[in-house]
Amino acid sequence: MNGKVCAITGHRDLPEAFDCNLLYDTLEELIGGGCSGFCCGMARGFDLKALDCLIELKQRYHVCVEACIPYDGQERSFPAAERKKYRDLLAWCDRKTVLYPAYFRGCFLARDRYMVDHSDLLLAYCVRESGGAAYTVKYARETGKEIIFLERDER
Repeated sequence: MNGKVCAITGHRDLPEAFDCNLLYDTLEELIGGGCSGFCCGMARGFDLKALDCLIELKQRYHVCVEACIPYDGQERSFPAAERKKYRDLLAWCDRKTVLYPAYFRGCFLARDRYMVDHSDLLLAYCVRESGGAAYTVKYARETGKEIIFLERDER
């Protein structure tokens, strides 16, 4: 893959006023700045919203999207409408990496480390000090990756 690779992380629960246009515009700016690959963790909330934007952007730009799935069947616990959305979006992904055959405690954090380790930078929607997004931001900092906050929290 030529160009930079951007990992994506964010919260599962998004505020009612979450700005999808800002997300789309930020992803488009990243593409314009040389990002040609994106790693998406396929979680509900931010990940799937970002993937939805990327699928739209794939219609205009040559980008590669890797679905980084922590374990086989991740979507089975999603509500029916989100499960369908997950499967529809997954079909558009260029690569599907399933890290483990079944769920185990820690598989989501292993997925987060995989994404950071296989990227040049991180796009994060992280407004809380705990949870997977905060863990991923901390890990990206520890590994010296550039981090772009969608909505900067002053940490």
